Amino acid sequence: MARIAGVNLPERKRVEFALRYIYGIGAARAGAVCRELGIRDSKRVYELTEDEVLKIREAIDRDYQVEGDLRRIVTMNVKRLMDLGCYRGFRHRKGLPVHGQRTHSNARTRKGKAKSIPGKKKVTK
Repeated sequence: MARIAGVNLPERKRVEFALRYIYGIGAARAGAVCRELGIRDSKRVYELTEDEVLKIREAIDRDYQVEGDLRRIVTMNVKRLMDLGCYRGFRHRKGLPVHGQRTHSNARTRKGKAKSIPGKKKVTK
């Protein structure tokens, strides 16, 4: 079993896709790591040798911030915005969309389940 950056990679997936299970590594970075180390596109995680796993682990540790460190940085950035009291921090604090999306009819993911207002009647024409 390959364990990189504290994440167990799925055995049957191709290496390029399995690396995406690590927080902070997406399609571009996974592909870059595979190309840099010369790992074939069709190679599966269970086919990796210990040496290749070690090379992947070292490349990721050397070049990228991933998992716990990255989560800590993102959390600190959001906390800084909230402490500043800026507009984006205010939106984070209230649990509303941050990047200018409309909230009148959407944003249920961010706002949570719709709450009915007692006594409010629908307008009929």
